[in-house]
Amino acid sequence: MFSKRRQELIDAVAQEVMERTALRDRVNSLAEQAITRMDSQTHASLGNFVNQQTQQKSEDRKKSCRKLILRTNLSPGDIIMLTAAVRDLQLTYPGEFLTDIRTSCADLWDYNPYITSLSSADPEVEIIECKYPLINQSNQLPYHFVHAYRIFLNETLDLNIQPHAFKGDIHLRDQEKEWMSQVDEATGKPGTRFWIIVSGGKTDYTNKWWDPKRFQDVVDHFKGRIQFVQVGAEGEGHVHPLLDNVINLVGKTDLRQMVRLMYHADGVICGVTMLMHLAAAVETKPGRPQNRPCVVIAGGREPVQWESYPSHQFLHTQGSLPCCENGGCWKSRIEPRSDGEEQNQSLCVRPIITESGRRLPECMDMITSEDVIRAVESYLAFERPPQDIQEIEKSKSIEILDKAAAPEALDHVNGYKKEEAVI
Repeated sequence: MFSKRRQELIDAVAQEVMERTALRDRVNSLAEQAITRMDSQTHASLGNFVNQQTQQKSEDRKKSCRKLILRTNLSPGDIIMLTAAVRDLQLTYPGEFLTDIRTSCADLWDYNPYITSLSSADPEVEIIECKYPLINQSNQLPYHFVHAYRIFLNETLDLNIQPHAFKGDIHLRDQEKEWMSQVDEATGKPGTRFWIIVSGGKTDYTNKWWDPKRFQDVVDHFKGRIQFVQVGAEGEGHVHPLLDNVINLVGKTDLRQMVRLMYHADGVICGVTMLMHLAAAVETKPGRPQNRPCVVIAGGREPVQWESYPSHQFLHTQGSLPCCENGGCWKSRIEPRSDGEEQNQSLCVRPIITESGRRLPECMDMITSEDVIRAVESYLAFERPPQDIQEIEKSKSIEILDKAAAPEALDHVNGYKKEEAVI
């Protein structure tokens, strides 16, 4: 009887302990849920507060910053130079300016971190018609085109913008870099290496053109070594004589596609045109030379210091002819065209006719196919591994051994002096 009562008490106590444990666990669970809700609400409130503060700071910054819209309808090469000025403005005066653009080449500004969307209706916005009067002194002053818009903005806005790079400022997003190039699409071979070549140009400035036959000579010389890709705009105002043994992309690239094509390109052969500025402004692929090879067939039209980049082979003839003795002649055409344009009043004073029947400025005729081939070859040497020093010494030793008239050198190569050999 006593044992039964004792067991009942033990069971009752155990039941009560289990109920209290369950109750405690339930209370703890409810408490945790309550705390979690409170934390979520707190974090949400804090997040809203941070977002509000960030938005407020952004609004305050917009109110405190000077707002600029830079506007121009000039050609793509000019716009690439304007990208350099915008970069230099923002890096010289961080947080002080909001900059937007209105240009003829919107694709060149894609993913540019220095651009902020602004409304021209905003009364605080200053609209600047961008020019570069520095070009009028390009033959007299030691300035490159990359400085032109920067100096214009300094004078217009009373600033002291400093240069930060010797090139334009073109940006690509990582996804773009991973896309297959148009050349890979054409060949069906991923990773095809190639050079870009431009054999013509715009009809308003025919003095920039070189002989297409000579371009073909260059292509033929490198057959089997370099895959050339011919590019250029198509339609009225553009002429690009088609070359053989190239991948023809004439008229098949818009401006953004050209930027991506340049990213994949090993090098460029062109006249003084947008492509040379793009070659410098677009980054090179990993594992390639830091500076993209570019051979520019320039002649005597533009001043060397105004157009040439340090890593380019800029083939010019300035100082070789009376018409470009003191710098670029800036003449527009080799002969007048029937379009009534003002360029007909700016003709080359020393035109010649080549063996192929092409009419060229004499300064361009002076640049031969061999000159361009030599310039390209100089870049290819960059990719060759250096000759092993031991191989060099060995070749020198063999050469010396073959020369019986050089006993002193022979002794040096054999590692002992003549006197010691006699002993």
